[in-house]
Amino acid sequence: MKKNAFTMMEIVIVIVIFGIIASIGANIIAKMYMNYIQSRAINYLQTQSGITLEQIAKRLQYRIKQSTIARKMDEAPPNNIYYLENSNVDDTFDVIEWIGYSNEAMLTGKTPGWSGFIDLDNIGTVNPDLTTPGSDLDKAINIMKVLSYDKVDLTTTSAALIFKNKKDTNPAAGFGWDGNGGNAAYMLKVEKNTANTFKITGDKPSEIYEHYYLAHSAYAIVPVNTRSDVDFDLELRYNYQPWSSTVNTYDNADTSKALLATHVNLFRVKQTGNTIRLKLCLHDNNASGFNNYIVACKEEVVL
Repeated sequence: MKKNAFTMMEIVIVIVIFGIIASIGANIIAKMYMNYIQSRAINYLQTQSGITLEQIAKRLQYRIKQSTIARKMDEAPPNNIYYLENSNVDDTFDVIEWIGYSNEAMLTGKTPGWSGFIDLDNIGTVNPDLTTPGSDLDKAINIMKVLSYDKVDLTTTSAALIFKNKKDTNPAAGFGWDGNGGNAAYMLKVEKNTANTFKITGDKPSEIYEHYYLAHSAYAIVPVNTRSDVDFDLELRYNYQPWSSTVNTYDNADTSKALLATHVNLFRVKQTGNTIRLKLCLHDNNASGFNNYIVACKEEVVL
């Protein structure tokens, strides 16, 4: 009886073909896995950068616009103060800093904590106390105490009352960014006197305006833990007062801190008119294990 069987040559050819198919399949699987890891890292980084920019943008939304500055950390103050309203400044700054009005202390229900309005016709306004009709400063004080972890209390420490329409030829001095506590051109140091009256604790200005902001804190976005120019962390600093004589800078030991992002590749700030553009890039610190950084960037616009 005749028997059919594979020859040795046929078996070798089959083995070679199976080896080729296996190697191609292994490469495909490896590339699919690499693409999955990279896509997962990019999605995570884009999500984190978006969340971080949203946190910064929400704070900037309640900024006193003329107070916003940027700094370069390799320059000594006050020479490192750049006003973002100046269209000639570049966008290679390390720090963005601003005074925020106390929005939460204003929005307290039917009666605002502070109304933003001063009664110029009230005799108390020239006393030199400032009467602010429609305000409930007790509510404002309680909210500011909670937000600042009891660091701000208008019965013991001063807030800043900043006139909306006042302009100054030296904003750095006006807001206290130069380290000299601010002057009356932009702000008054005030305490609560009665339920709807501010008591001036600083120098009384020669001019008082009808509309004002109430501020209890400045804010700064600061790079920390710098490992290289393209690898650092980003921190929010708050609960400090440039108009104060104590906790008046973002690097003071008593300033509150919150970590916003780690392994930052790039953080840039640019202002055009009243619009601020933010760009943030994060990297994965080679968490994928492919011996290269995966970087993802997001941008945010704040009016």
